[in-house]
Amino acid sequence: MTDTPRTCFPYLHGFDSSEQDRLYRQAEFMEQAVYRDIDFSDRTHILEVGCGVGAQTAILLRRFPRLKITGVDFSDDQLSRAREHLASLPYAQGRYEILKMDAKALEFKGKTFDGAFLCWILEHIPQPKQVLSEVRRVLKPGGRVYVTEVMNHAFFLDPYSPNVWKYWMAFNDYQLDTGGDPFVGVKLGNFLTSLGFRRVVTKIRTTHLDNRRPEKRREMIDERKDLLLSAAGQLIKAGYTTQEIVDEATKELESVQRNPDAVIMDSFMRASAEVE
Repeated sequence: MTDTPRTCFPYLHGFDSSEQDRLYRQAEFMEQAVYRDIDFSDRTHILEVGCGVGAQTAILLRRFPRLKITGVDFSDDQLSRAREHLASLPYAQGRYEILKMDAKALEFKGKTFDGAFLCWILEHIPQPKQVLSEVRRVLKPGGRVYVTEVMNHAFFLDPYSPNVWKYWMAFNDYQLDTGGDPFVGVKLGNFLTSLGFRRVVTKIRTTHLDNRRPEKRREMIDERKDLLLSAAGQLIKAGYTTQEIVDEATKELESVQRNPDAVIMDSFMRASAEVE
């Protein structure tokens, strides 16, 4: 979430239409992994922090047909796309509200929502604990929050691909240097506990694919390639990598994809907690 897409801290992936399309593809590809153990079936009105283009909003509304969602983000570009996308979905009509808002200072009264959902957002925010503190404030007693976040140290690819790793380190360095945290997932338990949440549970979700599931492996390498290369322009412009490294990393990813014995593995953290 940003003050405006180009005047606050730089968002790693950009805001153009190709990146927005990528977010929908990512949400679709990751749906089964992300929503395992997420249950809002007993909730009526939840807050989605960092709703972006509405990719997760649409999935939540489809999976939980009695749910109403208020989504907040601070990017005009993303909010506009979210409204356009959600307006096209018959099952979503009358069940969502999309608002421009700073997640570090939510414009809601306390005890407004009975649930909250955050997915791939805290990694981009310089003060993640402040965001979670605001989430706690606006949750009713018994309110439940689910947080899904990255652990970029867990990414693994074989055969060894030196330019992919050079690029991946530049990717993480840039995010850290601009106020984000590519390793924030491992810290969620500490954050939630220190803010007074109760029944804090963290679970590591891992996808490991080899030649036993070649088609799924190919799809995951495609998805990771999309994710990595979406930041290439920003990283080159900021001097964190070069076009040569990007080109070689792309070739290596394509080579791994063709390798019948390739292995790809990645993990993320799922945290859940409640307010008493």
